Amino acid sequence: MAMPMKWRSCTQAWICVKTFEQPDPDTRMKAKTIGLLKVLVFLLCLLPLVKLGLEILGVAGLSLGANPIEELIHRLGKWGLNFLLITLAVTPLRKLTGQNVLLRFRRMLGLFAFFYVLSHFLVYAGLDQSFDLAVIVEDIIERPYITIGISALVLLLPLALTSTKGMMRRLGRRWQKLHRLVYLIACLGVWHFYWQVKKDILEPSIYISILAVLLGYRLLTHWQKKRSIHIKLQGIKSEHTAHF
Repeated sequence: MAMPMKWRSCTQAWICVKTFEQPDPDTRMKAKTIGLLKVLVFLLCLLPLVKLGLEILGVAGLSLGANPIEELIHRLGKWGLNFLLITLAVTPLRKLTGQNVLLRFRRMLGLFAFFYVLSHFLVYAGLDQSFDLAVIVEDIIERPYITIGISALVLLLPLALTSTKGMMRRLGRRWQKLHRLVYLIACLGVWHFYWQVKKDILEPSIYISILAVLLGYRLLTHWQKKRSIHIKLQGIKSEHTAHF
């Protein structure tokens, strides 16, 4: 009768060892490194805002130029577009380099894109138009590039609100479908920039080229995935036919 008791005590001891096993030091080090990198990336994302603040205050001879409000609106919008394209570049870079850790920064970059785009609009609405709703609505209706810009901001809002892990679980597959709007938003953002520039279209053309490469890569990988699935299905179908 002593054996069952001994067996039970050994089983309990084994369970306890597994339950209270210390985390792998390499895993803890990796998590700590990623945490530090996230802090670094966060601070880097704030640098454009810090520079704009210094220029507004005129620190060290920095200035926004003769038309500070227009320059502030332009710079905030451009940084919003920069972060939007950087966010879109994360997945291709991850696939090309094999560095899955890059995905850990995608949500942060996307939220900074929303932050700068929203700031771009608020400076326009507040400092440029003094929050005069009638004038803002008239601008949206009469100026196509503003119509496109507002459309991009409106579409970007639900993406920012559903960026949490909780919303990802709640929406399930619908979350991924919703966040595919980022490609349309990026197109609207680049279009807004292109139409807003009156003479020198060199810079908007560079943004168009970068976006074209990112969208082209996305379409290529989607086509390759569908082709791979088709080849596998054809192989299964051939094997099934051979058996008969």
